[in-house]
Amino acid sequence: MIWRERTEVTFVNILISGGTGFIGEALVRYFVQHGHTVFVLTRGETRKEAGVQYVQWMKESAGEIAYFRNVQLNACINLAGDPIHEGRWTPEKKERILTSRIEATRRMIKIVQGMKHKPDIFIQGSAIGYYGYSKQSTFTDESLPLLNSFPSEVCEIWENTFLMLNEPSIRKVTARIGIVLDHHGGALQKMLTPYQYFVGGRVASGEQWLSWIHLYDLVRMFHHIIDTPSIAGPVNITAPNPVKMDELGRKVSQKLQRPHWLPANEWILRLMFGEMSEFIIEGQYVLPDKARKNGFTFLYPQLENALTEILSRS
Repeated sequence: MIWRERTEVTFVNILISGGTGFIGEALVRYFVQHGHTVFVLTRGETRKEAGVQYVQWMKESAGEIAYFRNVQLNACINLAGDPIHEGRWTPEKKERILTSRIEATRRMIKIVQGMKHKPDIFIQGSAIGYYGYSKQSTFTDESLPLLNSFPSEVCEIWENTFLMLNEPSIRKVTARIGIVLDHHGGALQKMLTPYQYFVGGRVASGEQWLSWIHLYDLVRMFHHIIDTPSIAGPVNITAPNPVKMDELGRKVSQKLQRPHWLPANEWILRLMFGEMSEFIIEGQYVLPDKARKNGFTFLYPQLENALTEILSRS
């Protein structure tokens, strides 16, 4: 997908850790298409791409600090961490999820502290899982966490690690990312599969809230955050109109012209996924107040038009 919209361009250099994941790759592609230079910290093999420099994480953080000491960066984005949606949450998996995030954040902080020319902004990835689960509460950017789930505890520790960055000249933003929708990855890709095989239906109660965002609005919001000096602190990266899970299922059913009939009951989900089933069974109603108050305009504020665009490409 070619993402071009903005005509005014201020060319910047951006460092992204976690730039080879679902969200990271989209950000890299978007920034390069808008004429920026992106440095990607990766544990995988480096490759050559126009506008992108891949840099491998080194065994010791001193190597990364030395590499970036004289690089002039305008923005840093940290998304690195073991995938939380893949595999059962065994004690070992939980440990990897938490420690990988803490370690990557600490190393990114050391890189920034070692730079001769500090970046203007550091965006720390997080998730709306920070707030915990609730069927009644509305969560805005300044809401406190309920700490009633493993993701909530992870996000709080992750964000607190980021706050150890003591550089007054750097604008610090915590991006609490919602359920990201696109056709080639993320949650929607997994949700589409049952309908493609004619076995889609209600998931658990169907009443759980889904605070979603179109992938293109996500990358646009990151760009808006970088360009807007008044935005700092936690920012909810979600669309302004959450929906209930069953509404999403019914709309997918209509778009694909497949039946919405076979329920996935809660006990089945818990049996299949263990504790990780909380992601599917529970929900959160999260609103992007700070982004909207600071001038961000959504291209896909409603689920209907978001799904229409996404499924037209699938």
